[in-house]
Amino acid sequence: MTPLLVAQLPDIPAESVSGTAWMTVGILLVGVVTVVGGVLFLRLHAFLALLLGALFVALLTPEASVERSFVQEKKVPLLATENGKWFFLKTRALPGELYLVLGRNAKSGRLEPIADLRVERLEERKDGTGKTVMCAVAAVSPGKDFDESRFFTVIHPRDYSAAVNLSRRSVGARIAEGFGSTCAKIAILIAMAAIIGKCLLDSGAADRIVRSTLRLFGEKGAPLSFLSSGFLLAIPVFFDTVFYLMIPLGKAMRLRTGKNYLLYVLAIVAGGSMAHSLVPPTPGPLFVAEQLGVDLGTMILAGCAVGFFTSGAGFAWALFANRKWDLPLRDSPEMTLSDLESLSRKDDADLPPLWLSLLPILLPVAFIGGFTILKRFSDSVPGSVMGVAATLGDKNIALVIAAAIAMATLVVQKRTSRKELANAIQASLASGGVIILITAGGGAFGGILRQTGVADLIQDLPQSSSWAILSLAFLITAAIRTAQGSSTVAMITAVGILSGVATSDTLGFHPVYLALAIGCGSKPIGWMNDSGFWVIGKLSGMTEGETLKTITPLSAIMGFVGLIVILIGVTIFPGA
Repeated sequence: MTPLLVAQLPDIPAESVSGTAWMTVGILLVGVVTVVGGVLFLRLHAFLALLLGALFVALLTPEASVERSFVQEKKVPLLATENGKWFFLKTRALPGELYLVLGRNAKSGRLEPIADLRVERLEERKDGTGKTVMCAVAAVSPGKDFDESRFFTVIHPRDYSAAVNLSRRSVGARIAEGFGSTCAKIAILIAMAAIIGKCLLDSGAADRIVRSTLRLFGEKGAPLSFLSSGFLLAIPVFFDTVFYLMIPLGKAMRLRTGKNYLLYVLAIVAGGSMAHSLVPPTPGPLFVAEQLGVDLGTMILAGCAVGFFTSGAGFAWALFANRKWDLPLRDSPEMTLSDLESLSRKDDADLPPLWLSLLPILLPVAFIGGFTILKRFSDSVPGSVMGVAATLGDKNIALVIAAAIAMATLVVQKRTSRKELANAIQASLASGGVIILITAGGGAFGGILRQTGVADLIQDLPQSSSWAILSLAFLITAAIRTAQGSSTVAMITAVGILSGVATSDTLGFHPVYLALAIGCGSKPIGWMNDSGFWVIGKLSGMTEGETLKTITPLSAIMGFVGLIVILIGVTIFPGA
């Protein structure tokens, strides 16, 4: 088998890159400053800040950049030119099919066809790494302006037409397209997760999970119980809600043991906050996975694996902090110490059984994760089984089934009437609707950022330097999180900047690692501009100083440990 020579044609002429790089950086900074400044200084709602950022970026982005970014996304990887024949990766190309070679017009900056490629046949060749690939062999028909030094890329005529049409669309249409496409991907998931969370709380299922883990670990193992319960509950329930639920139990345990209150608080945070950033269907990791094209089952499994190490590191810090400082139990605005005593005496008979309490959480994880694993063995699995697994493993179907079980649990356990159930669902959807708006606004912002050509700024990082790319993703997210406070907004903004290079071909490793690096980057640095900082401090009874010296280092440690775990993982298993 004849090896392929590495193609020597330039991707984008160097002078073109240098001429547009500073403009792209400027547009990018305008967008990020608009979002961060809008949230931090103007006190805008995150949804409005993201839309405003998208509007400014779209207005500043030239049509040529919009066109070029789309072409970069749809281009066909060229492998080599040899004896007048061009070899490119396109396993589904048909003999006689036409492709275009695009060059950049020096005056307008727009892309234009400068040669035709007509596919002659498909054949197997070895690329520069020795890997056998299926490639299309095409004959080139140069146009009158053909010049290899102007070579940009190979693309299908249909995709080139789509790029031109996109560049000519109005700013409002491009923003709406990003908003709508994101809603199509995540709206059902977030709505169902909100229903599951509300029903778990109202039915007592969440309380049952916490109490059962307390019994499993015993009084001495109570901190591990809070750690594991926090992580598990934060998968379908937003972190603030998980903390609202669990902090009274932590206080009740402090009344019973007379010690270790700081350890209980930090254990709850270590578990719940990491699931909030790593495991779908929580909005942040859900959005990042969708934007990077990561299978949801893969993201769940990988997020749980990394979360095991990061939460463990957070727990180690909690043990150290608990030995160093003593946190007294104080009255807090939402609950007095006498209220805690009555809560701790609540009868277990009023709570649903453990298996039913866990079902809405574990069932979608099993369906989605199980289908992801099953796809790896699809050749040996009967087609009928794969069909059923594909249906149940669909993320939307799995979450709808879980929501139905959670609602049924609420009805049976609390004898809830149809009107009461409707009110509970309405409340959960009102909360979920806000999250959908923020996340879809982030989709619009991210889509507009990609159209600036921001991917060109980082695509020249060596593909073998996975550590550099992942560290960059981590630092970008951490900088945005530190500046404006919200981990979800930080993840949404960062993935908008980075998603242009997030394919296995351009990265050289599975994009799930990039998603996890963004998730871990949303941890440092949690301080006074973060709403979660105040929720933890006020509900636990900590002062601002106590919160800063315990919670802020906790979040930073977990974030950096997560990055280390990811870098080790991508080195050992780059293909995930």
